Amino acid sequence: MAFDIDMIKKVYSQVADRVNTAREVTGKPLTLAEKILYSHLWDVKTKKAFTRGKDYVDFAPDRIACQDATAQMALLQFMQAGKNKVAVPTTVHCDHLIQAKDGAATDLKNANDISSEVFNFLESVSDKYGIGFWKPGAGIIHQVVLENYAFPGGMMIGTDSHTVNAGGLGMVAIGVGGADAVDVMAGMAWELKFPKLIGVKLTGKLSGWTAPKDVILKVAEILTVKGGTGAIVEYFGPGATSMSCTGKGTICNMGAEIGATTSTFGYDESMERYLRATERADVADAANKVKEHLTADPEVYANPEQYFDQVIEINLSELGPLLNGPFTPDLSTAVGSAMTEKAKANDWPIQVEWGLIGSCTNSSYEDLSRASSIAQQALDKGLKMKAELGINPGSEQVRYTADRDGILGIFEKLDAKIFTNACGPCIGQWARYNDPKNAPKNSIVHSFNRNFAKRADGNPNTHAFVASPELTAAIAVAGRLDFNPLTDKLINENGEEVMFDEPTGWELPPKGFEVKDNGYLAPVEDGSGVEVKVSPTSERLELLTPFVPIGSEINGAKLLIKAFGKCTTDHISMAGPWLRYRGHLDNISNNCLIGAVNAFGKKTNFVKNQLTGEFGGVPDTARAYKAAGVPTIVVGDHNYGEGSSREHAAMEPRHLGVCAVIVKSFARIHETNLKKQGMLGLTFANESDYDLIQEDDTFNFTDLNQFASGKQLTLEIVHADGSKDTAMLNHTYNNSQIEWFKEGSALNLIKKQND
Repeated sequence: MAFDIDMIKKVYSQVADRVNTAREVTGKPLTLAEKILYSHLWDVKTKKAFTRGKDYVDFAPDRIACQDATAQMALLQFMQAGKNKVAVPTTVHCDHLIQAKDGAATDLKNANDISSEVFNFLESVSDKYGIGFWKPGAGIIHQVVLENYAFPGGMMIGTDSHTVNAGGLGMVAIGVGGADAVDVMAGMAWELKFPKLIGVKLTGKLSGWTAPKDVILKVAEILTVKGGTGAIVEYFGPGATSMSCTGKGTICNMGAEIGATTSTFGYDESMERYLRATERADVADAANKVKEHLTADPEVYANPEQYFDQVIEINLSELGPLLNGPFTPDLSTAVGSAMTEKAKANDWPIQVEWGLIGSCTNSSYEDLSRASSIAQQALDKGLKMKAELGINPGSEQVRYTADRDGILGIFEKLDAKIFTNACGPCIGQWARYNDPKNAPKNSIVHSFNRNFAKRADGNPNTHAFVASPELTAAIAVAGRLDFNPLTDKLINENGEEVMFDEPTGWELPPKGFEVKDNGYLAPVEDGSGVEVKVSPTSERLELLTPFVPIGSEINGAKLLIKAFGKCTTDHISMAGPWLRYRGHLDNISNNCLIGAVNAFGKKTNFVKNQLTGEFGGVPDTARAYKAAGVPTIVVGDHNYGEGSSREHAAMEPRHLGVCAVIVKSFARIHETNLKKQGMLGLTFANESDYDLIQEDDTFNFTDLNQFASGKQLTLEIVHADGSKDTAMLNHTYNNSQIEWFKEGSALNLIKKQND
């Protein structure tokens, strides 16, 4: 039986009435995304048709999922909210703090030794507040959620940007910062700007070497890394229904890479098969009774241009395997000669040193089985691996079943490393080099989602390319970035020319899933007697002190850094070795913006301290300004804060005295995180005003005392020579969010309301 089946049945018991009401209010047929959004309104009596991309709306999500790196700060905040138990079903998953190095057994033991303090904290907090806890090694959060918690027509938020993976089971699942999750845990509404809608019609059918991964790689090429911002992407058409549930999950997962609020598919037979295979027949039975409400109305898919803000059509029968990268997930190249030309023109290393299969994007049984069919062919055809191969199974259930069925054994015969059921290299938890900053230029191919510089191994010279698991396996055997398995031959150990046959695999395990210990710990019924201990001398965990409101006057502010070009949350708050400090705000603030390129000098972690005229690291300079009582601002380029949902990228600047972040444009989650922490997230009304900002400038916000929804703010820029410029700044704060700013943070407001 499924977890929280009573909650799921309650959602389904209400869906017909709420969808019918939404149809009446809007006066039109509804997309799946609209059905889920309108059926999860906080105020169910609302009789308003919301304007996409404009109206802020309060929602009531069904559940919350947190991974261990972000759960620390989320739960530290929740502990301050004055509640005895979480208001909605919530889970914590330990998958980020396990470094890949020697293999599963050794790596998991090391993680338990090194991070026991954090794991014990998370387990005890979960026990106290009624949260389900998944132990280290249980699996990657999004695969575990898909197997156990996701359900068609539901709404979930999670403290990880790839929460969107659950769209593969027909959810609206959205990545958020921890402060958003705390709101919902505390029984409050969750606010979101009503999304725009992008429809992707899939015709034809995948075959041969083309995989679901290639669908989202193509969409990323079309929409770019910011083309989905503020929108839900809804996939439909015969190509969608012909795809497996976990394949759908892969596509939704990487929707985070185009900035989409989330992605989703309508309920169909593949989802029903997956629910039954994962022992959730009760969910499938309940969903079947209301299935017309778990997909769009027929008129929508018949005439999508009338109901979506944008429509894309992709013929899967014409789609070929793709490689996206390096350094950005939207740079798409067809396998073979096109890659040869690009690699030579851009000096990308042709030799591939590693192939990596897994991550939350592609670690299902189907993914491993299709990749193993290529590995088996390498064995049968006498081919030796030219690159190293690493495997991260998605969950203990997937690992155990794949091991039982001989899939992992095939990889092991090729000397592949089977890493822990955890994120590993996908999030920088990979001990590949002793000195990654000075490591050599090289290429790797992986089935992950992100390939920013230094993302996987900390080496800025690693060129990472994203591909399907089966293509990753083939390229790892060939050892060449431009290998085309459809046409190219390889020389085996006997000197013979051989070719790969098309990959094969199983949508679901033929003998069913099996697991001995899935790694789940249920909370006690009454957690009032559970004690949560945080040592005052801990370097990993620190109880929070509420932020002091910035106030209605900001004058004499200095420039901390003017970020040049791409500045993701990885640049603002790196992962990798810094994950160990995710529960200690002061310590992790020592990585604040150290990866951002300073527009003045084009160096990282090297900025001018205007108080002394000396140059130093960003965190040290920020601390010097803070100690002197001088507020600072950060200036950035387009899509600032792209990538992970980590709210540390907002909390660290706030902690170090930054009062405002002013950019050309924001990534959605990061903009919200800045607002939640009680600081100003602003955009240049005239993008060219970015060029006005000089290294020695001083800034005055001349009308902050009139801060209001829909009203621009005025920034006076005082240059070192005494001359002045004025820049008008836009913002998206509504009245509630302005209250967060006035109180110092959203959490401060929650505490005030609970007192």
